[in-house]
Amino acid sequence: MRCNSGGSSGVALNTSTLTVAAGSEIGFGIDETFGHPGPQLAYLSRVPEGQTAATYDGRGDWVKLYAASTLANSSWAEPEGLVWAIRRKHSFLFTLPAETPPGEYLLRAEGIALHAAHKLNRNGAGTLGPLVKFPGAYTPTTPGVLIPDFWTFIRNYTMPGPELWPAGTKETHVIKTFPPLEEGEDDD
Repeated sequence: MRCNSGGSSGVALNTSTLTVAAGSEIGFGIDETFGHPGPQLAYLSRVPEGQTAATYDGRGDWVKLYAASTLANSSWAEPEGLVWAIRRKHSFLFTLPAETPPGEYLLRAEGIALHAAHKLNRNGAGTLGPLVKFPGAYTPTTPGVLIPDFWTFIRNYTMPGPELWPAGTKETHVIKTFPPLEEGEDDD
């Protein structure tokens, strides 16, 4: 599955390109909580020269910016096993790296079920990498995509895809959400 493929019809007709400064916090959300929790990832693909985010079909290279798997305090030894960081959340936030080169991009939000993508424009300097392509970055048996006993008991988890960019970025185990919770609201 590839983001923005067929993006000239349906819901894509009601989208626009968001201009974002490098180093800004950005994210994705839904009206309810994520119905089937699992790993959350975000990828970025630079729009090729001569195209726009609206016309780019996403066939190019993608870099992984964000990865959230299990809660830091969950354990395979708990009665329910590892607990996904996105469980009972309605959004997730992350930072667009300051090193992001200028240009238009597609931003792909992924909960392994491949739910959403968006278009960005970025001004500045930098070089992306390591890069992957969609389709092709995963296979049905890629660790982290194939979870044989998904709804039972997970003892460990390997995040799919390449290393996060920029180099040294760490996988997160605590989800930042938006909007902030109201006083007295429970987020777990």
